[in-house]
Amino acid sequence: MIKNLPFSEVVDLAALVECQAGRVVSRTLAQNSKVTVTLFAFTAGEGLSPHTASGDAFVYVLDGETLITIDNQEMTLSAGQSVVMPANVLHAVAAKTDFKMLLVIIKPEDA
Repeated sequence: MIKNLPFSEVVDLAALVECQAGRVVSRTLAQNSKVTVTLFAFTAGEGLSPHTASGDAFVYVLDGETLITIDNQEMTLSAGQSVVMPANVLHAVAAKTDFKMLLVIIKPEDA
């Protein structure tokens, strides 16, 4: 079920999380054993160190610019762009500017 969002209203997702110096801010919108939907806000220089996820992770950049590394391949994304980080592949996120993203993780049926 969806949480932390009003129902039957237009919502500006980027406005639901604010960048805070020295912190990665998150707001979970949905979570169960198969799907997680989370908003994140990063200040420039903050990020998520290299890690893996048990499901495919879809990133949609809402605002700002980020450097995403997937299996040692670096790519810069800006607002309106997206990428899929495959399950069980090392990836990292680094904020080039203050930035916000929507992250959707989809886990396999047999997980």
